[in-house]
Amino acid sequence: MTASDLEHLLITRLVRQNGGTTQTWRRAVGKVIVRDRKTHPHCNWEVRPGGTDAHRAAIESLLDEVRLECAFVEAG
Repeated sequence: MTASDLEHLLITRLVRQNGGTTQTWRRAVGKVIVRDRKTHPHCNWEVRPGGTDAHRAAIESLLDEVRLECAFVEAG
């Protein structure tokens, strides 16, 4: 899975679970940041969520789930 695939997955799930538009969630999620596996051996990606408090809470909750499913992504 690439970082853009992961971003799409996150946004799709957020819309399904919480409603709203893809544009709103895309802005709140931001870009997936890919780190080197050598320095991040358990999970090589991160997101710095924005938006409202409710948006950030929904994103953080989803990130916990998705990290268990997909700990590593490729750039792109």
